[in-house]
Amino acid sequence: MSSLQIVEVRKPKAMAFAFMFGAFIGLFSETALNMALTNIMSDFSITSATAQWLTTGYLLTLGILVPVSSLLIQWFSTKQLLAASLAFSIAGTILAALAPAFPVLLIGRLVQAVGTGILLPLMMNVMLLIFPIHKRGAVMGVMGLVITTAPAVGPALSGLIVDTLGWPFIFWISLLFYVVLVFFGMKQVDNVSVITKPAIDILSVVLSTLGFGGVIYSFSTLAEKSIASPHVFIPLLVGIISLVLFVSRQLKMDKPMINLQVFTYPMFTLGAILLLIGMFLILSTAILLPMYLKTSLLLSAGMAGLVLLPGSAMNAVLSPVIGKLFDRFGARMFLPLGFFLASVSCILFAFILSAETPVWQIVLAFLILFIGISMIIMPAQTNGLNQLPRELYGDGTAVMNTLQQMAGATGTALAITLLLSGQQALLAQSPDASVAESLAVGTKHAFIFIAVFASCGFIASLFVKRVRV
Repeated sequence: MSSLQIVEVRKPKAMAFAFMFGAFIGLFSETALNMALTNIMSDFSITSATAQWLTTGYLLTLGILVPVSSLLIQWFSTKQLLAASLAFSIAGTILAALAPAFPVLLIGRLVQAVGTGILLPLMMNVMLLIFPIHKRGAVMGVMGLVITTAPAVGPALSGLIVDTLGWPFIFWISLLFYVVLVFFGMKQVDNVSVITKPAIDILSVVLSTLGFGGVIYSFSTLAEKSIASPHVFIPLLVGIISLVLFVSRQLKMDKPMINLQVFTYPMFTLGAILLLIGMFLILSTAILLPMYLKTSLLLSAGMAGLVLLPGSAMNAVLSPVIGKLFDRFGARMFLPLGFFLASVSCILFAFILSAETPVWQIVLAFLILFIGISMIIMPAQTNGLNQLPRELYGDGTAVMNTLQQMAGATGTALAITLLLSGQQALLAQSPDASVAESLAVGTKHAFIFIAVFASCGFIASLFVKRVRV
């Protein structure tokens, strides 16, 4: 075993690139359809609350599958899991591209999500195993770039695709990249997981599925129904009870499905909370702004994408730089500043949004947001995972990834719910308000609450301490 690596592999950088490329395609798909939602709503004659299931359904599947990932990593080799991930991703992508009706499109998205749900925790676990801790900040910086840039750049690139080719080509282009990965990426991958084949506790899997699935589903349904509706509170109740039973069972088991001892490490717990808030900010913004730019400011999908491009590009430039600086200075230097900038950006959105807002103001506020995001995701994640012993890496990555998907699903659903409630409040006062005006007011209403979440993240980030390894 080399002094530079924890686990010896032939080409650690090439292997890391293959995983990150696959994750980028999967996470790009997570938000790429946001820019096409209005087109899909028109093609299939559905409402915005129904259309948002293309995003929340994707995240719901990830939220159910990711907790099981720590078991999969111990049962199957790295190559087997990567092959399964690509098979699901390709099958779902083809199904969605050819979808003749909305239910088929949604099923394709869910199959796609299974592939991404296998790949994400596997990638993070592999990164922790094949790179030494003194290089981890730089590596996780690049990985943070993938995790944040892919969903951020999704609407920007897909806007151009929708305008020039049509929304099905979002899937055809993704398929092309998946095929490239099958032929060239698989060759770079070595098996690094230790296969122990632990006993599978079926009850834990069922409780995990009901728990995470119930909570995410109920939040997602909030966009269509009130909290008093049985469609919302029954899944929420089932989810909460299942999660309580799941946690209780894990704490009593000798070999739990997810070792919740990770939460006894305070910086891991705080890092997980900050990561959750960061992903909430990314995905709520990723669904709100494309709808606002197209419906209120009447921009084409391509132009709306270009408005969001500077922020995504700045994040792409800064993430690797912050990753390298993290190795020298630690998380405490970046997290408070990142959340401060994110809070400023969300407050700006809450003040400036209207049906006549100049485009340069949107570009500036989005740029500030993603400068902040580049200082949040990687430092929160890496500082938290650095505190864990090696035997808890799999459990730590499963927890982090599960919380990311829950944050994404709740962020998307709550953003749409707040937007609709803001619209309804305006229409109750001014029944003659235009669609452009009502959506602008709804988006503004949503950003007031998003700014509160960002401010909570700023306060929590002040308690971060650098983990000395």
